[in-house]
Amino acid sequence: MIVELISVGTELLLGNTINTNANYLARMCAKLGISNFYQITVGDNEDRLFNVIKTALSRADILILTGGLGPTEDDLTKEVTARVIGRRLVEDLDVKKSISEYFRKSNRKDIPENNWKQTYVIEGSTVIENHNGTAPGLLITTDDKKLIILLPGPPRELIPMFENSVVPYLRKLMPGTFYSETIKICGFGESQAVTIIEDLIEGQSNPTIAPYAKPGEVHFRVTASARDEEEGIDLVRPLVNELRKRFKDNIFTTKEEENLEDVVVSLLEKYNLKLTTAESCTGGLLSGRIINVPGASSVFDEGFITYSNDAKEKYLGVDRETLDKYGAVSKETAIMMAEGAAMSTGKDAGLAITGIAGPDGGTLKKPVGLVYIACYLRGKVQVEKFNFNGDRQTIRERAVIHALNMLRLSIINQYEK
Repeated sequence: MIVELISVGTELLLGNTINTNANYLARMCAKLGISNFYQITVGDNEDRLFNVIKTALSRADILILTGGLGPTEDDLTKEVTARVIGRRLVEDLDVKKSISEYFRKSNRKDIPENNWKQTYVIEGSTVIENHNGTAPGLLITTDDKKLIILLPGPPRELIPMFENSVVPYLRKLMPGTFYSETIKICGFGESQAVTIIEDLIEGQSNPTIAPYAKPGEVHFRVTASARDEEEGIDLVRPLVNELRKRFKDNIFTTKEEENLEDVVVSLLEKYNLKLTTAESCTGGLLSGRIINVPGASSVFDEGFITYSNDAKEKYLGVDRETLDKYGAVSKETAIMMAEGAAMSTGKDAGLAITGIAGPDGGTLKKPVGLVYIACYLRGKVQVEKFNFNGDRQTIRERAVIHALNMLRLSIINQYEK
């Protein structure tokens, strides 16, 4: 089956709102084994939206439209969809009751008149209840057996509606099932990682391996078409085991929802370790990634941003002699930053980054992209030199990822081997 995603809203075209819905729906459809060839963004214009829907129906089995279901005049998705497929809009009294109940629970007695626009649904459609807003979703089967799914734009409304109502519906439409596992690795570029498993990619039809590159990471999704989930697991397992054998400790997780920082925080918790960070060129990005993890306060409660030499000397105890002789961007300084961070706070681990993120400041000996990362862990310290490509933000993000991975590997090597 082929799905086409249509995002409706002028605010998306203008860049005022980031279109996270398309990203989310594309990933969810891929998990379901539904092919996605086109993603379209269209403004709140009746004629253009009409043409977009009509074209999509000519080349896809399923259309998922997001946005444009609200109470205002420029919310046109439902009305235009009805016109394209030749259906009427009819009032749904259950939806009217739900809207009244929503306002009652919000302690709002006066319901704006335009909200009743949302009580009208496309004739013959199935209503998807919205427990986080007023605009219902709709499932419509056209006369030529195409499926159109209308969902509201706010992610807090769309995501639970899709997962609770749409996914089960789509699963019933799919013959058999698709089962996937994701392998996430650090320490390899995409081309290098793909080369290592080139024979597996070329030699497999079911299951298949699809690589996805992220800054500093490569993800492999292994997907099998099967009669049921049990058969899918049996098909995927040998390939996953082969990937484990080839990438070993470079695999940091096989959980789709788990990020590198989640894994690092879990390891710190597992071995009752406390961490302090010391950042120069990353300016807090590293500590920010760690703090993104719920419960990180159990392993991380303070860090240092020491952008200047004076700050490195004052807070981390980096020798002025070291700074003068080797410079702020050097392995010697990185080591002293990591050790100083841990020693000054009495923590088990210190993780330090110093580098030249650019666009200025580079020299022939120390070019833009040069970064040193050091990790101190209970008396043992290691340091690595990196030369990252990209703009300032990319260099900083790559440095953070490699720092987290260095700490992860340090804990594994010290406590699990």
